[in-house]
Amino acid sequence: MSKMRNPAQRFRQSRVKPNKAGPNETDAKKTVDAANSTTKPNQPTKKSDYTDTLQSYLSNISKYKLLTRDEERELARRLRENVDSRATHALVTSNLRLVVKIALDYQRLWMQNLMDLIQEGNIGLIKAVEKFDPDKNVKFSYYASFWIKAYIIKHLMDNFRLVKIGTTQAQRKLFFRLKKEKHKLRDMGFEPEPELISKRLGVSKKEVIEMDQRINSRDVSLDAPLTDDSDTTRIEFMNTSAEPLEEKISKKEIKVILYQGIAEFRKEMNQRELDIFDQRIFAENPKTLAEIGKQYGISRERVRQIQKCIIARMRDSLRHTLPDFTADSILINY
Repeated sequence: MSKMRNPAQRFRQSRVKPNKAGPNETDAKKTVDAANSTTKPNQPTKKSDYTDTLQSYLSNISKYKLLTRDEERELARRLRENVDSRATHALVTSNLRLVVKIALDYQRLWMQNLMDLIQEGNIGLIKAVEKFDPDKNVKFSYYASFWIKAYIIKHLMDNFRLVKIGTTQAQRKLFFRLKKEKHKLRDMGFEPEPELISKRLGVSKKEVIEMDQRINSRDVSLDAPLTDDSDTTRIEFMNTSAEPLEEKISKKEIKVILYQGIAEFRKEMNQRELDIFDQRIFAENPKTLAEIGKQYGISRERVRQIQKCIIARMRDSLRHTLPDFTADSILINY
């Protein structure tokens, strides 16, 4: 009989930090390992292998007995007070069938290997063991079901498409309720129009249309050829108004060099030329020629001549700094 992949193998580093994990969390992971002692690292590829794997897993977990509510509460207290590994083992193994039951409810959305959902659900079960408080007067299996569903739902939302189809709580709810609401309306004799669905679910018509498109669309690679016998890819036919990254970087580098050249050129000017440069050429709200002429007791024409001379000298200076410098590279042509 083929062996299955360990449902706890994908227990991610970000979820369990080895250096800080409590003994109960570590023991819970070992318990799931033990429940799947007939595992192999590679996922089965054939349908018959998958069936054997699932049957083997169900056979393994059916050996563990179910617990009463009082037994669960007592084990949880032992676990919290003494970090009892046996209590951890009993709490986890007695609820492995609950994970399978919940995973089956979501299989219609996944339509792939059920073991993927069981793996994620087992991680949620481990988290529930870690967080459960026996003094809250809540049955452990009821409490754990929320953690199991949360991890399964997150897996579905993250992997249903290459691009996530739901990033907010409202989108996640719509994802799971949309198809169900469509079936309800059809059973009632109504056409499931977006406007009707939006009213029943309390969301906008636009959100319903977008989610419906996401669910029913398929992933398409932009690098894939248009046809089987073509070397042309889809991305070649996509128009974009965005500036290429290479040009953005090039312009940024030129701008830095340009301002460095201007800083050097400023050292060559006297105070009056600097004032005209700052107040006319490089000013956001430039002063008029008359205002600057009044400031220095010279005519408007004289200010214009000085300004023209400054720009000419600056261009000559920048041509040595920037080999490809042109008159259009800086300001406007006065």
